[in-house]
Amino acid sequence: MFKRFTIACAAVAILLIGAATSESKAQTKKGLIDVIFSLDFIVLGRHAPWYVGLAKGYYKDEGLNVKIVPGRGTAQVIQAVESGIAQIGFVDVPGLVLGRSAGSTIKMVAVNYQKTPYAIFSLDPGASVTQPKDLEGLTVGSSAGSFLPNIHRAFMVMHGLDPSKLKIVNMEPSARIGMLVRGKVPAIDFYIMTHPGIKRAAGKRAAVKSLLMSDHGLQLYSNGIGAKEAYIKANPEVMRKFVRAALRAWKFTMDNPAEAADMQRKYVKGLNKQITLEEIEILRNLVVTPDTRKNGYGWFSPALMKKSRDFMVKHAKLPGSVPKAEDLYITGFLPKIPILP
Repeated sequence: MFKRFTIACAAVAILLIGAATSESKAQTKKGLIDVIFSLDFIVLGRHAPWYVGLAKGYYKDEGLNVKIVPGRGTAQVIQAVESGIAQIGFVDVPGLVLGRSAGSTIKMVAVNYQKTPYAIFSLDPGASVTQPKDLEGLTVGSSAGSFLPNIHRAFMVMHGLDPSKLKIVNMEPSARIGMLVRGKVPAIDFYIMTHPGIKRAAGKRAAVKSLLMSDHGLQLYSNGIGAKEAYIKANPEVMRKFVRAALRAWKFTMDNPAEAADMQRKYVKGLNKQITLEEIEILRNLVVTPDTRKNGYGWFSPALMKKSRDFMVKHAKLPGSVPKAEDLYITGFLPKIPILP
């Protein structure tokens, strides 16, 4: 049972999504199978591919009636999927390792982010962090309880740097960008997709600099499609159909970013098209890799999945038991004909 993984934002998920649905049997409505899919965060331009699936009718082509709901971080997404509020979620591998350690039964069936989006942001003039060596002596604004500082320190060890020389200051996520642009903290950590928003907040006062760790040797899988083992076992065809439809939408988005941005705005009115386009371009660097070009969207290597798991076991404080690498994923749910970039 999923007892120890207490997530404060679970109540938010319940309010957003409504009554829980069955975890063992997909429900049907008007000839379509209902599926609730939880994003990892509030809806942003980076989530355009999921809405393209709605706009293009890819989910309906597969007989699915998909409802997309916002999340509040991987921990909350795991809680939503575990409780049956959502059947499928957009979770990241490091967060899933922590979740499995605490009793989660979620497994991933496809990996969208082939590279991790973890980044350190700073300004020029300012700390101007662009290389791993710049982390020594740096103060970084992060969130209380976040596992990212552990990632930062492990990244420093990889590069022969002293992790004790990195200072972490905890602050509210919503305050971090403001603290950076006002000069209250020299650097902050965020996903690289936040770059367009930080650039606009900084304006003409300074140039935004980013250190994307996956561009400097940090090899970890990040976000992908996951569901509870029980749901996957009971509904294997639903999972295959959802994955196929979603990956078609990811390909369309990467091939047609302007159209994708317009499609998303039909569902999420307040989004800025230019920021969405910039986020999609950033996504391309995370998603379209040599492995993707060879094996298709969503593909993952069990060997690299194990490496990602081993990294977290070594460097993160797991809340419970140590999960096996095989606990994190199930193969066999990607399209038989790969969807190539």
